[in-house]
Amino acid sequence: MQFLYAFDFDGTLTTRDTLLEFIRYARGNARFTWGFLLHSPILILMLLHLYPNWKAKQHIFAYFFKGMKESDFDRYCQEFAAKNRHLLRVQGIEAVENALQEGSDVAIVSASINRWVQPFFPHTRVIGTEIEVENGLLTGRFLTPNCYGKEKVARLRKVFPDLARRHVIAFGDSQGDRELLQVAAEAHYKPFR
Repeated sequence: MQFLYAFDFDGTLTTRDTLLEFIRYARGNARFTWGFLLHSPILILMLLHLYPNWKAKQHIFAYFFKGMKESDFDRYCQEFAAKNRHLLRVQGIEAVENALQEGSDVAIVSASINRWVQPFFPHTRVIGTEIEVENGLLTGRFLTPNCYGKEKVARLRKVFPDLARRHVIAFGDSQGDRELLQVAAEAHYKPFR
C-alpha cells in the first residue's frame, strides 16, 4: 500500500501564521499596521462568524498585493522563505524529510498561498490557495477556493485520485484541518516542536 503524508503548514510545520509574517515582510510594519486597522471591521465580523473567513482573507490580500507584478510577488516569496527558515519547526522538517527519504508521497496542504509555501519545501508537492494573475499582475482575487477545511480534502483528492486506496498519515493543529485528519488512517492533531 502506498503511503501519503499530508501536512498542514501554518501552526503545524511553522511557529506562526505565515500570511501575517509574509505581509509584514513584503509590505513593511507601517503599511501592515495601517492595513489591518483599515480592515478591522471586517476582521471583527469574521471573528464573530458574521463574515466568511475566505472573503476577509481575500480582502486583506487584495489590499496589500492587488496590482503587484507577478515577478515581484514571486521574488518576495523566494526571499521570504530564504530569510525566515526560523519559522519552521525542527521536528516538522525532520518528519517531511523522513517521509520523502522512505519514498512516500508527501503533500503540504495549506490555506496559505502556495507560492510562499513552496520555497520552504521545494522538493515537496504543495497544495495551497492559488492566486489569480492577469497580464502579469496580481488581481487580488483567489484562483481557487481558500484551501481550508473540506477544501483541503477536495484538493488532495484532485491531486491524488486514488486517495481512498492509500494509507494517509495527516498532521494538523486547527479546526481547518479537521476534515483532512478525518480521511487519514493515522491522524496527528498537534503541532511539531
